[in-house]
Amino acid sequence: MKCQDPKTLPKRQFLKTCLGAAMACVGPVDRGACQVVSESIPSPIVDLHQHTLYSGRNNQQLMQHQEAMGVDLTVLPPAGKYYGLAARCGSNETVHRLSSLYPDRFVFFANEVPDLALAGETIERYLKLGACGIGEQKFELNCDARAIERIASMAADYQVPILMHFQHRAYNTSLERFHKVLEKYPRTHFIGHAQTWWGHIDRHHQPEVMYPTGPVTPGGLTDRLLSDYPNMHGDLSAGSGLNALQRDEDHAREFLLRHQDKLIFGSDCNDSFGKGPGCQGGHTLRTLRGLVEEDHVLKKLLCENARGLLKLKHHPALHSLC
Repeated sequence: MKCQDPKTLPKRQFLKTCLGAAMACVGPVDRGACQVVSESIPSPIVDLHQHTLYSGRNNQQLMQHQEAMGVDLTVLPPAGKYYGLAARCGSNETVHRLSSLYPDRFVFFANEVPDLALAGETIERYLKLGACGIGEQKFELNCDARAIERIASMAADYQVPILMHFQHRAYNTSLERFHKVLEKYPRTHFIGHAQTWWGHIDRHHQPEVMYPTGPVTPGGLTDRLLSDYPNMHGDLSAGSGLNALQRDEDHAREFLLRHQDKLIFGSDCNDSFGKGPGCQGGHTLRTLRGLVEEDHVLKKLLCENARGLLKLKHHPALHSLC
């Protein structure tokens, strides 16, 4: 049995028509893999961090996944042309094409390895096509490299943020020096993400530990960057973001309240709807719902902060909702 092409269907009719064929298209549906959590969420949901072709997942599965989570608008960061992200994600053209087909569901970022000769030209081309950010910058450079500064200057000119993947001894290294970039480019907004970024919520974090456990001592590097620099924000996505929320729930509650204007929900989840061991993005939404009692704070984390930072105030998916 073949699923009908989703581009021929209105958004709200998509699941009704196509999920009836899910058994044949993507296998038996595991309801525990990615449950609809939007029923308990008093807000539209913007997913800051999702990928096309993530671990081989196709566009139809991606759309099913986002529908199942209750996401209203999804941001698609691409990989660079010559170097894919570790999870084998889509390119600038892939995210631009999907966003063009479904402008009510997706917006996209522009990206390239920043020290390539054509990096600036490539990023600028997609910014002119409507990209609302740059990234995911996940390349083997120091976070204060001259090439990063060139991208930061361009982001300031176009008034878009940069999504940074900080990972010790791998990508955007030397987080302890990133304050220099924030100070040099105060008009450029940066979004911190990944293992090293989230590990450093703890003042005593050991950088070589990718997924630390146990109680958090407040006042870590990430905490200070969010507190001290108006142009620093945080992406709650991936296993690293979920780990930061779950390892010490008392700290997480205070952290979310303290930085309620700087943090943004993202999933970065490679689950295919109805397949896989579970939906990490759904777990993150449920965790946030459990930690944040104030609906107005949850609304900031799930919609308002992304809408403001990405300048999506009048986006059709959010205009009447958020």
